[in-house]
Order: sequence, then C-alpha cells, then structure tokens
Amino acid sequence: MAIAVGQQAPDFKLFNTEKKEVSLSDFKGNHNVIIHFFPQAFTGVCTTQLCTMRDNLSYYTGLGCVVLGISVDSLFTLAEFKAKQNYNFDLLSDFNKETSAAYDVLLENFAFGMRGVSKRAAFVINKEGVIVYSEETPNPGVLPDFEAIKAAVEKL
Repeated sequence: MAIAVGQQAPDFKLFNTEKKEVSLSDFKGNHNVIIHFFPQAFTGVCTTQLCTMRDNLSYYTGLGCVVLGISVDSLFTLAEFKAKQNYNFDLLSDFNKETSAAYDVLLENFAFGMRGVSKRAAFVINKEGVIVYSEETPNPGVLPDFEAIKAAVEKL
C-alpha cells in the first residue's frame, strides 16, 4: 500500500530525460508537487495517464504545482516517450527502483513474467513536503482518480 496522507514524502534524486538530476527537495518551499508513478512507457494506460496531465498542465501550474512522472524505464526510453507524446513536464527514471520502493509502489509481478515495475499511483505533496493525497490503483489497468487529484490541489 502506498505511503499515507500526512506523512513526509520521501526525498529522491533521479535523472530526467535531459540527464539532469531532479530532487523532490528542489521544490520544497516553492512548489506543490504532483507525482505520477507509472509501470512502463509506451503502454496504453500509461500514455493516457500522462497525456491527461499534459493536457491539463497549465491548470496545475497555475495553482503552483510541478508535475513529475516516474517509472523504472531508462532515461533514454523515457526521452523517446516524452518526445513522441510531447510531454511538457519531467519524466524521471527510477531505474534502480529505490524511489518506487520508498513510496511503497513497487509492483513485484507485472505481466508476461516482468518483475519490479512501478505501480500506477499518484501523490500530491505540499510545499512543506507533506503528502496531502495518496492513491495506488487496484491494478495497472486502472487510471488514477484525476478529479480527486484536482480536488486535493485546489485545497492547497
């Protein structure tokens, strides 16, 4: 089960598709953060999840939020995915699976014998680094509740 509302969000340092290190603490005090964990780039539900955020990014940035997508894909795979889908926010590679484990969203058994991908999950973290919304979907084929994410952001 994903880490709960009210907890301090675990900090992380991951590389984005531009090969720059991004840390959650980079945003502390300045921005609220929405994190979308997703199992694999180029898959249907993951594409829908991130395209939904892409298409609504101006709404979230207007409310002082930064959006981050995290998966265990390599940063090279994520760079191709980002370019193909015109994502306008950072995709971060958790290739070593440490961040997914820290947020308790590491899926041990996925599909076709694949092991160790990120579960589909969403977190809203306030400027103080506290989780104000936490969701782990019941299975990878289910999208996060975008209306609940929006409601959580509007309360910040």
